[in-house]
Amino acid sequence: MKNRFENKVALVTGAAQGIGRSVCEQLRAEGARVVAVDRSELVHELKQDDVLTLVADLEMHTECMSVMAAAVEAFDSLHILINNVGGTIWTKPFERYEAAQIESEVRRSLFPTLWCCHAALPYMLEQGHGVIVNVSSIATRGVNRVPYGAAKGGVNALTACLAFENAERGIRVNAIATGGTEAPPRRIPRNTAQPTEEEKVWYQQIVDQTIQSSLMKRYGTIDEQVATILFLASDDASYITGVTLPVSGGDLG
Repeated sequence: MKNRFENKVALVTGAAQGIGRSVCEQLRAEGARVVAVDRSELVHELKQDDVLTLVADLEMHTECMSVMAAAVEAFDSLHILINNVGGTIWTKPFERYEAAQIESEVRRSLFPTLWCCHAALPYMLEQGHGVIVNVSSIATRGVNRVPYGAAKGGVNALTACLAFENAERGIRVNAIATGGTEAPPRRIPRNTAQPTEEEKVWYQQIVDQTIQSSLMKRYGTIDEQVATILFLASDDASYITGVTLPVSGGDLG
């Protein structure tokens, strides 16, 4: 067992299920003290002596500030931030989106990352080092989720710009662009409405396009995504910053 994160404090957002939950579990297995944050009470299932669990709506800047302060109060430092909040709420051709839906997609998949970076940086700068890993998506080139793709394009730009600003101040900032990922059904769905037959067709078009765009012609696994996130968060990636790395079987997004 590696101990890449011994004596490190890592905060993970979107931690209650899927990739975020697995990241928390693996960080702890490799020695980190973990702050697991989610808007769902399910996050408390991760609670341990070395895992602080917090419920927060990270679309709100004030709540991002609060969770960073709570992390430092509990564990004295904040070495790693993994921004994992986001995900398509609706899937449809762009002209079929309502204005409010477009805004909701951007608020869900850009603002939590933007706000959490803003809230975490002062702590990292004060200690003179830190690592941020943002979870983006290859959906920046894809069908039937233009607002989500636009939000993740913003995450990619944020990643590059923050890396430029902070490399000489000891902060590394990278992202992964997840491809299609096999995962269990979400315990709390992003969209509680039952899909119509038309919406099922639109979603299948995403699946088909994702597999076709992948050189490996398959979806990835949660473990394949987690392994890359942890690599970028670790000192193994000490000479890497400003990069958005596709984890997508060859689809560059």
